[in-house]
Amino acid sequence: MYDLEQRTSEFGKRIVRLIQALPNNQTNKILSGQCLRSGTSVGANYREANDATGTKDFLFRLKISRKESKETTHWIELIAEANPTLAPRMNDLLQESREITYILSAIITKTRENHTNM
Repeated sequence: MYDLEQRTSEFGKRIVRLIQALPNNQTNKILSGQCLRSGTSVGANYREANDATGTKDFLFRLKISRKESKETTHWIELIAEANPTLAPRMNDLLQESREITYILSAIITKTRENHTNM
């Protein structure tokens, strides 16, 4: 099993490879830019959370990472719609995006439970 830093980094790399494989057109240019920003931000923000200065900072950065993961799910869905022949390739990536979101949500919930004043 991956640690989450490695997993979110690999997720970002997979996003990069997906974007590179897309046909070059105006729709993909717009969608892929958005997806690339949010998809690569998930791991960056998770790493920042691990270097947080306290619990509030940790939760804040985790929430940003989760938000970016949710946003990436949205962009992947739109890219799949715009590129139906590539959509099957995106199923695993969509699933990974959702799983990362769930994992981050669980960490946030557990951290809040352990620090009831958050």
